[in-house]
Amino acid sequence: MASETVVRVELAHSPYTIGILAGGLDQLPRRLAAHSPTKVFVLYDENVKPHLAILESAFATELVEFEVFEIPSGEGSKCIELATSIWQFLAEKRADRKSMIVALGGGVVGDLAGFVAASYARGIPFFQVPTTLLSHVDSSVGGKTGINLPNAKNMVGAFWQPAEVLIDIQTLSTLEDREYVSGLAEVIKYGLIMDQPFFEKLEANVDKIAQRDDEFLIEMIAHCCRLKSQVVIEDEKETSGRRAILNYGHTFAHAFEAQFGYGEYLHGEAVAVGMLCAGRLAEKLGMVDESFCSRQHALIEAVGLPTQVARCEATPLIEVMQRDKKNVDDIIRFILPDRIGNVTLISQPIDRQLIVDSMQEYMAE
Repeated sequence: MASETVVRVELAHSPYTIGILAGGLDQLPRRLAAHSPTKVFVLYDENVKPHLAILESAFATELVEFEVFEIPSGEGSKCIELATSIWQFLAEKRADRKSMIVALGGGVVGDLAGFVAASYARGIPFFQVPTTLLSHVDSSVGGKTGINLPNAKNMVGAFWQPAEVLIDIQTLSTLEDREYVSGLAEVIKYGLIMDQPFFEKLEANVDKIAQRDDEFLIEMIAHCCRLKSQVVIEDEKETSGRRAILNYGHTFAHAFEAQFGYGEYLHGEAVAVGMLCAGRLAEKLGMVDESFCSRQHALIEAVGLPTQVARCEATPLIEVMQRDKKNVDDIIRFILPDRIGNVTLISQPIDRQLIVDSMQEYMAE
């Protein structure tokens, strides 16, 4: 087993560690024991049963009492109906405030499990064991939890930090290529919003990324976690606006996801096209030049992410954007780049036609 890389999230009131390694999923019971839970509840995605089997064997060896709850895969599971089912399950199994929820799966499981943990008994601990690249570098870090409304993604939720995060990159072995590539959108995002040298490193290592090279993956994931942790520490609950930079491309992406139905495009796929739209909008506003858009497009395309969505009417997309959580006084606020490695929150109204034109450039004919 490879040595562990540790990233520390030094929040004032709820610090925790992110452990990243190749192999070591069976360490989870020992790590859980350090938190002294009265009972463990593992919420897992139906796609990660091989990983669940490893945990069940480890739990049996360590004599840890646990229950499991299977969550259907897909964005549709982030709903109030499933959250209610889990709350009822916890109540039936007599979960208490010292019980611990384990989220074993991708971002959907982490978001849903975290929201359930934040709300059940007014808050119980939870432990993140993300199994997808997207959840490794993004959703498992920072404490954002939530569920979707039919036309508004992540509109209901809470900030609830995990007790700990364990990232075993061997869980990526069961990940289909499309899911793996989808997660690369969030990886590329970090370079675009705050780290030009990291963006350039990604440009130079497309082959290692495609090959899922263990050493490079651990280094890449750890760096993304450090970057996100830095932002979260500065603005844990989005009070200063600093954390909003993590939403680069997401205003467009969430509109695409809502318009086409959650699941038609994976989150990272929608983010990839959303970043292209945001870059083009920034160019139209004179914030960046064509070279920014070209380099962004080239890397997104090189790793296998989509560069277009299906053509659709713009009006419904704008309507979704108007419900974005970042908005103030009905002004659609965008995170836009001014160079590779830096973005800014635009709070002034933007001509709607420029927004529409930026989207239509990335719609298939």
